[in-house]
Amino acid sequence: MIEKRRLNDFHIRAIDPNSVAEIDLVAERMRATLVEVEGEETGKALYSMDRLRERVRWHLDANQVTARVLLVEDNAGVILGHTIVRREFEEDGREYGLVSTTYVLPESRRAGVAEALLHAGEEWMRSLGLGICTTWTSSTNLKLIRMYVKHGYRQTATHVHETTGTLMVKLERNL
Repeated sequence: MIEKRRLNDFHIRAIDPNSVAEIDLVAERMRATLVEVEGEETGKALYSMDRLRERVRWHLDANQVTARVLLVEDNAGVILGHTIVRREFEEDGREYGLVSTTYVLPESRRAGVAEALLHAGEEWMRSLGLGICTTWTSSTNLKLIRMYVKHGYRQTATHVHETTGTLMVKLERNL
């Protein structure tokens, strides 16, 4: 088990939008998240690596979306994880913040890294004046669900993913 890191053992920064290596790394870790949650076959079949890279780049294009890709690095410059957050709109036009994806290296889990990413994402949402933060995840992603609940999130909806048949849960809280 990893010894819990102190928050000053790592820092959070925005991705370098000109770094192909960082974009590739986030895309690879998005794939790793899908594999973890959906299993090897389904996780790899959902999206090609090109599609995942395109998705990261889309989040970096201010003409397309208001979003932020955040990386967490240790003091040696190793990228321990990432999160992608963006502004979204309800059908009635109300704005909210969405945590699109979060990934932390397995060896860095349970060390406060995901929580630090969540807080940084929420702070970014607050800076935009967004009053609600939401995320969707598989109902089987119990570790992530527990972390969100620990931070005041509650389940507000469910739906069955049209491609995988996975039961998805919506977690949200007021900021």
